[in-house]
Amino acid sequence: MKDSSILTRKTAVIPLTMLCCLLWGSAFPCIKLGYGYSSISADDTASQLLYAGLRFALAGVLAIIIGSIAARKPLIPRGKTVPKAALLSLFQTILQYTFFYIGLARSTGMKSSVITASNVFLSILVASLIFRTEKLTLRKMLGCLVGFSGVVLINLSGIGGGFRLTGEGFVFLSALSYAFSAALIKRFSSEEDPVLLSGWQFIIGGTFMTVLGVFLGGRMGNTDLRGIAMLVYLAIVSAAAFSIWGTLLKHNPVSMISVFGFMNPVFGVILSFLLLSERSAAGPLRVIAALGLVALGIVIVNFAPKLHRTEKTAL
Repeated sequence: MKDSSILTRKTAVIPLTMLCCLLWGSAFPCIKLGYGYSSISADDTASQLLYAGLRFALAGVLAIIIGSIAARKPLIPRGKTVPKAALLSLFQTILQYTFFYIGLARSTGMKSSVITASNVFLSILVASLIFRTEKLTLRKMLGCLVGFSGVVLINLSGIGGGFRLTGEGFVFLSALSYAFSAALIKRFSSEEDPVLLSGWQFIIGGTFMTVLGVFLGGRMGNTDLRGIAMLVYLAIVSAAAFSIWGTLLKHNPVSMISVFGFMNPVFGVILSFLLLSERSAAGPLRVIAALGLVALGIVIVNFAPKLHRTEKTAL
C-alpha cells in the first residue's frame, strides 16, 4: 500500500514520467546515430525492422533480469500470463513499431512526430470508450488539445503535403496500436507485474520483428563498437522507460500518465539539436512556446484536485 500511494503522488509521477519522456526523446537522435554506426540506410526498412527487433528483444531480457533482481525472484510468466504478454506484444511492439518504421520511411519526420503525438488523444478515447477504465471529461480533452497544439507548433513548417496510406496512414495506425497497449497494460497490471509484462512482451515482439527483418532481407552491415554500444543504450531506454511507464499506468488513470507523452517530440527536437546539430525550422522561440503549451496541457489534465478525486471514485 505504501509503494502504491507513493506512485500516485505528483511528486513521484512527474519526475518519473519526465524521465521516461527524456529517454524516449533521446531515442530519436540515437536511432539515427545507431543506423549510421551499423551502416543502415534511411530507406532500408527491412534492416531497420531487424535493428528494432534486436533492440526490443535485448530490452526484454534486460527488463526481466533487472526486474528479477529487484523482486528477488525470477520473473517467469505463469500459464495465464503468457497470452496476456503475447496480446500486449502484438499492440505495443509488433504492430506499433512495424507500422511506425514502414510509415516513417514514407513520410517526413515532422509529420510523423505530430501524428504520433495523437496517441495521447487515442489513449484516452480507447481507455474511456472501449475499455471503460475511466471517464472522458471536458478537462481531459481540453488539456490534450492544448498539449497537442504545442506539438503542432514545433513542427508547423513540416506538416504540409499529401497523405499516403503506407506513410502517414501507417504512422497513425502505430499511434492507435500504442493507445490499445496503454489500455491493456492498465487492465493486465491489476493482476500482473508490469515489469514482467513489459519484459516478456518485448522478448516476444522483438523476436518476431528480428525474424521478420531477416526474412525481408535486412542486414546489420558493418557494426562497430559504437554501434553495439548504441544498440545496448536503446535497449536500456526501452527496458527502463516502458517498465516505469507501465508501473505508473497500473496505479494512475491512463489520461493522467499519457498526457506527458506530448513531451517526447519536444525532447526529441532539443536532443537532436544537441547530439546531431539538427536545427529545428521552428526556431528557439517557437520551441519555448511549444514547451509552454505542452506544460499547460499537462497541468490542465493533472492539476484539478476536486475533479480528480471525483473521477477516481468512478473508476
